[in-house]
Amino acid sequence: MDLLRELYDGATPRAHKFRYGLIAFDLITIVFVVATSFVRPNHIVETIDLIFGLVIFTDITARWLISYRKVRFFLQPASIADVVSMVSFLAPVTGEALGFLRVLRTLRLLRTYQLAARLRKDFPFFRMHEIVTRATINLAVFLFVMTGLIYALQHDVNPDIGNYADALYFTVTTLTTTGYGDVILTGTAGRLLSVAVMIIGVTLFLRLAQVLFRPLKVIEECSTCGLKLHDADAIHCKHCGEPIHIETEGLV
Repeated sequence: MDLLRELYDGATPRAHKFRYGLIAFDLITIVFVVATSFVRPNHIVETIDLIFGLVIFTDITARWLISYRKVRFFLQPASIADVVSMVSFLAPVTGEALGFLRVLRTLRLLRTYQLAARLRKDFPFFRMHEIVTRATINLAVFLFVMTGLIYALQHDVNPDIGNYADALYFTVTTLTTTGYGDVILTGTAGRLLSVAVMIIGVTLFLRLAQVLFRPLKVIEECSTCGLKLHDADAIHCKHCGEPIHIETEGLV
């Protein structure tokens, strides 16, 4: 039990390597889900599905064992997404369409204090461009979740959504309000999903895009109190009032 707590919550080099391994596994899982949308199910795909499902089951079990609130553990959104993803891989009747939810676990892992601190230490680019990097990741995850949801709900009933590329095309044209109309979602569920994408998705998409291309905060550590995040036009630290110098495009 102590070993599990160290691997999942510790700050040792072994723990950091383990969490990097989890991210690598999640990314491989996501690539597999996207790739298999272009091929017909076969024994090889089903075997890999089973392996992924068992690994996810082991991961969920380990995190449940070290959780201090075991009942509440399964009520957390990340845990629910993991369980749905696991069932999607293990149950042949569902296929692996909902395996894309594994990306939510990856996003949660990237937001943990331990891994974020390690990323700042290991990757200078992440440290220098953390806000933009996080906004890029959030935007990519948002697009992927919307695309995965459309694919999972429509690929069996809509001839226009045959793979992830078709779902991504519909998602991007809808979020950017281009709307060519050559790909539409069918049925009542499809129309409701389209409404959700247009109302909720467009708002979130524009917000994330704004943060990506024009970050609301900049990283400039205050020499007095150490506060790092400030408004782009700030001249004083909001925490201690100390004057700060933030380089902008208007300064030579």
